[in-house]
Amino acid sequence: MSRPLPRAAAALLLLFPLLAVACQPPLISAAAEDRPIPAASELTTAPLAIVTGKGAFSFVVEIARSEAEQAQGLKHRRPLAPDRGMIFPMRPARLASFWMKDTPSPLDIIFIAPGGTVARVAAMTKPYSLDPIDSGVPVEAVLEIAGGRAEQIGLQPGDRVNWRDPGGE
Repeated sequence: MSRPLPRAAAALLLLFPLLAVACQPPLISAAAEDRPIPAASELTTAPLAIVTGKGAFSFVVEIARSEAEQAQGLKHRRPLAPDRGMIFPMRPARLASFWMKDTPSPLDIIFIAPGGTVARVAAMTKPYSLDPIDSGVPVEAVLEIAGGRAEQIGLQPGDRVNWRDPGGE
């Protein structure tokens, strides 16, 4: 003869399958993978030119001014077109550190010293990495462009980045 389970044990037996399912990582369906990555934000854009030994190269960049805009950066975004980017003004100039958390495609991160010269290029940064990418020196801006683009245009420390923030100080 079987005897009934105590109420608490019966409740746990009923909840166990639900808890087991809730603790599993989410399943990503093919439909979910086809959903578009969030579109470009409503940030102000501005023209920007990079002058290297190979010539001048034009870009249109989104300007991430606020802390929230800078924290969001290019997270969860589609790969950048070759002539697009995002710039992070740093006023006053300061040491900067970036990471690639939640960023699905490689970027070239360009640290711009006061006066508009390139201080450092971190090329082909690793998507989703939590490793810090540091400027090494105080910078007035940080520019992110598509991974591999810096090499294509011959970008080196000492090259010039020319841009003007239409809404900046």
